[in-house]
Order: sequence, then structure tokens, then C-alpha cells
Amino acid sequence: MVPGRPVEVIEGRQPVREALRAGRPLHRILIADGAESRGTLTEILSLARSAGVRVDRVPRAALDARATTKAHQGVIAEAAAAASRSWREGLQRAREAGEPPLFLALDGIEDPHNAGALVRSAEVFGAHAVLIPKRRAAPLSPAMAKAAAGALEHVIVDQVTNLDRTLSSCREEGMWVVALAGDGDVRLDECRLLDEPVVIVVGKEGAGVSSLVRKRADAVCAIPIVGRIGSLNASVAGAIALWETARRRRVLRGSDSPQK
Repeated sequence: MVPGRPVEVIEGRQPVREALRAGRPLHRILIADGAESRGTLTEILSLARSAGVRVDRVPRAALDARATTKAHQGVIAEAAAAASRSWREGLQRAREAGEPPLFLALDGIEDPHNAGALVRSAEVFGAHAVLIPKRRAAPLSPAMAKAAAGALEHVIVDQVTNLDRTLSSCREEGMWVVALAGDGDVRLDECRLLDEPVVIVVGKEGAGVSSLVRKRADAVCAIPIVGRIGSLNASVAGAIALWETARRRRVLRGSDSPQK
């Protein structure tokens, strides 16, 4: 660890395992006394050994005192604070892979569990970057990292100063902006923009996307619902939109078989 550099705490077995898998430099890993070395924990110990990361056994009370979440699962890692990343890196990654860029933008989502779940879905369905505003949004925190289940180690997350301005920059790079809303003008499954370079914008619970983002979006899409409850949780709506985009792109490539 570099003296004076902020330390980030990674909590939970899967987030710690994914940090090791991603090759992120860790200072040390703290494991609760009595935790059985099996399953994910066995893999963590093996990966730590291979990477030369120090592992300390400590009383569970010490982990409870250090953790900011209540679900550390007996495992905490100490790492240097992650370096900031730019959505333009995701754009370049998509171009190098010969894929139409796919971004997810979180507009005003303040709940870290929803935000983390959305980051997880973004990674699972192949998004090249996630845009999160620096203000009025859930910060990158142990709680978000825990909900993301390690996805923060693999997907580019850019904390942007002004989301609307960033979306305008994405448009200048040839991307469409598609906002999700329960009263959208177009059904999600009929939106052809998902086949193209696109940013999918998910708004906060209840209020939805901001009026400015909605006004400037190229399409406002609704997810067809047949039940009596009129809306979906933000993280569920985002996951459905990402899945639909990924599915359609597989069809266009002529590869609609499930990935193994």
C-alpha cells in the first residue's frame, strides 16, 4: 500500500473473490476466526496465495466493527482506492471487439442495493460502461459493491459530473439515448434503437428519469406489463432492458443459443 493513499474496504466473499480474479492489488484479506475453508472461501485462499496477498484470521467482532455493511460473510479485503475510469474507455473496448457500444446510465438512483444490482446486470449482459452521476446518486461504497457481487471489478463505472452533458457527448460519438418509463411512447421490445450503439437510462424509484433526460432522449420506452401492479423495481427494469438488448444483438449475429 502507498502511504497516505486512501484505503478501500471490499466486503463479502464474492466481491473479494472477483477482486482477486480481476488481478486488483490487495493489501490484505481479513477472515473471521472459525470460518470454514470451503466453497468460495477455499477459492479466495487459493487466489490470495497465488497473488501473494497476506491473509489474517481475526475475531468476527473485529470484522463487524470494520464493515459498513452487515453482510460481510466473514471476509473483508483492504485495497487501494480504485482509480477513476472513463466511459470513453468502454467506447474503445466496444470498438475493438467489433460490437455496438452498450452503456447503462443511472439517473438519480440513490439506493446502493438498486445501484449495485444494476451494475451487476450491466456486467452480466455485456454493457461496456455504466454512467453514475457524482451527485444525487448512490456513491461507490461497500454496500453497492456487495450488491454488485463483484461486478465493479469487471465493468467500467464512470462517475460523471453532469449526466445530461455526458449523454450529449455519447450522442456525438454516435450513440442513441433510450430512457425507460412506465408511460413510455414505445414498447421496449419494439424499439429498434437497441440494435444500435445505445445508452439505456434507468431512473429512480417513483420519479423515474429526470424531465431533462426524458425530453432529450431519442426514445422513451415502456416494458410491457400484464399484471395489476403498474411498475417494476428500477433494478429489475434495467435488467430486463439489458437482457432484451443482449438478446436482440445475439439474434442479429445469428447466435441466439444460450451462453454456457
